[in-house]
Amino acid sequence: MTDKKTLFIDGKEVEFSNEPNLLEVIRKAGMNVPTFCYRPDLTSFGACRMCVVEIEGRGIQSSCTMPPEAGLKIHLNTEKTRRIRKTVLELLLANHDRNCLTCEKSGNCELQQYAEEYGIRNIRYPDKELEDYLPIDDSSPSIVRDPNKCILCGACVRACNEFQGHAVLGFANRGSKTVVQPMNGRPLGQVDCINCGQCVAVCPTGALTIKSDIEKVWSEITNPEKKVIVQMAPATRVAIGEMFGLEPGINSIGKMNAALRKIGFDLIFDTNFGADLTIMEEATEFIERLKSGKNLPIFTSCCPAWIKYLETEHPDMLHHLSSCKSPMSMLAPILKNLVPKHFNIDKENLIVVGIMPCTAKKYECKRPELTTEGKPDTDYVLTTQELGRMIKEAGINFNTLEPEGNDSPFGEYSGAGTIFGASGGVAEAAARTAYEFVTGEQLKDVDIKQMRGTSNRCRDIELDLKGTKIVIRVVSTIREAEKSLKEIKEGKAKFQMLEVMACPGGCINGGGQPRSCDDSKIKEERAQGLYKEDQGLPLRKSHMNPSIQKLYQEYLEYPNSHKAHEILHTIYSDKFKGSYKDV
Repeated sequence: MTDKKTLFIDGKEVEFSNEPNLLEVIRKAGMNVPTFCYRPDLTSFGACRMCVVEIEGRGIQSSCTMPPEAGLKIHLNTEKTRRIRKTVLELLLANHDRNCLTCEKSGNCELQQYAEEYGIRNIRYPDKELEDYLPIDDSSPSIVRDPNKCILCGACVRACNEFQGHAVLGFANRGSKTVVQPMNGRPLGQVDCINCGQCVAVCPTGALTIKSDIEKVWSEITNPEKKVIVQMAPATRVAIGEMFGLEPGINSIGKMNAALRKIGFDLIFDTNFGADLTIMEEATEFIERLKSGKNLPIFTSCCPAWIKYLETEHPDMLHHLSSCKSPMSMLAPILKNLVPKHFNIDKENLIVVGIMPCTAKKYECKRPELTTEGKPDTDYVLTTQELGRMIKEAGINFNTLEPEGNDSPFGEYSGAGTIFGASGGVAEAAARTAYEFVTGEQLKDVDIKQMRGTSNRCRDIELDLKGTKIVIRVVSTIREAEKSLKEIKEGKAKFQMLEVMACPGGCINGGGQPRSCDDSKIKEERAQGLYKEDQGLPLRKSHMNPSIQKLYQEYLEYPNSHKAHEILHTIYSDKFKGSYKDV
């Protein structure tokens, strides 16, 4: 006897096991059908009808919603299925703003791609009337919403609800007047959107795009009076190559550095240095709270979407939040204060740019808490996608670049700083340092693998700090974080540290990264790229970074000193005061 189950696709016998739907079976077999609304990490919706197949004895079925059954005989490209797909495309295009050449998603738009593949040249249906066009919403610091390019696939609605449990976006009206919009039709910048960008990541068209700062950064670079310096987050290095045909997870930090210099950045540093600095402060803060028993569990504070969620939805729990700034926002004031001295640069003409995987970082850099004397510590944030476009615009052949190093002293980092980009990385890096701070002994096995993983969105890890047992909880997505907050409020929480990243899998899957929503394996490949770099570095603990040690000796004194608190820490406050308006 055998448990093997098979069905037939275009006459070929195909095995299947636990695939949730026919579409996944088709893809596993190396074939495909088009789809707009299906995303493997979201519930099936069956809205777009592009993935239809013809099944003998069953007729036309949407492959994303139908479970596989043994013996089914499936045909992918019959006359009926092709006619349906072409009709769907024509209807969508008739109701779509077709200014494709100037669209942010041009060349990376699924509607554009399928229209080309199916040879749509003439549309039988009348164009959308001019008076039916809706205004573009650019009120958010992170996201631009163009309802005229929305095809009502619902992917953004499901991502917001299923990842973040937030339901900022939803369907409104009926029939031909149906739209996707924030509640009550308010601008996105005036509702409790946390700027995570997961809606952008799953959008198949230009209806939701990243708010671009490319032209502003070009203007600073070409200004001869300005010195423009840059720092890049760990997750960007294992994803930027995808924009140039490289496989996910390939560490392209050397090529990134070379490209940034060719673009015109004057100095290149690394947010990993800021991550090492964060661990020095956060591990010390965690130990102090353990000793006092106050404000436990401590919440990590690296994710700006998570911080905004607490401010707007759970301000009564802000005392649990670490006072540490994020790595980007720790390194930025250090650069603003020390680069002028190290490199003889006029501080007034110094511009700091962050290359981030995260759309919420655009919101973070505008926060008043992260300014010095009224000026932002980080002047601009570019996402991985935006940097990729700048590299292409500059005519740089990324794949042929010879790798180059960072500038010193703020470009040196440990492996602990690198793994910040994956879910569990902050907690693992903190544990490596906290263990040695508490015990005074060397942690020999630094790979705390039970903290790792991009598919399991909630995991508890127990550690023994030489008799002091602690439990660390790692979660990704706000929906999972909300469950942990409920445990704390009910007095059921048994963990002392809560690491939260709003994006599924962590920063490697941030809203500003190259598209990954069609393949769940991409997140894991990017994470493995970070762990591989960690394993290959000579230093794997933040407190062992000699440049970090020197920074404390010469400038910050010691972790959690008064000087360190002035520069590296902040306080967040209740942002919900009867209105959804942002800072």
